[in-house]
Amino acid sequence: MTYRPTRRTILIATGATGATALVAGCGGSDDNGDSTSTTSPGQDDQDGQTGQEGKELATTSEIPVGGGTIFKADEVVVTQPEQGQFKAFSAICTHQQCTVGTVADGTINCPCHGSKFKITDGSVAHPPATRPLPEKKITVDGNSIRLV
Repeated sequence: MTYRPTRRTILIATGATGATALVAGCGGSDDNGDSTSTTSPGQDDQDGQTGQEGKELATTSEIPVGGGTIFKADEVVVTQPEQGQFKAFSAICTHQQCTVGTVADGTINCPCHGSKFKITDGSVAHPPATRPLPEKKITVDGNSIRLV
């Protein structure tokens, strides 16, 4: 069994001076072991954001009504089924994990095996996929669409 020291053990071992420097450079964790950030609102965090919610993917005018746009680097597809209604889904097909290739005629289309998903809810419109695309959380603030 591998022993991993706790933060308390490290702080006690380093003494007060070393502990101040160590704590200043580290994030914390809650009782569940989940990491927390030491970034303050308005301060740049690791992805260059400044206190705003998530990474900006696009402006609302960049997403066609009745269609969508695929953001391969972020593995997300944003659709606009009706004017002003924006949805986001994983861009990874649930059949064989290919990245979807197009959005056309009301569906998100996978080039690998022909699966199609509805732009309204990510549900399967044409197999072989049997599971819908997982929904992704986005926020629309004014003209900005951000991945949460």
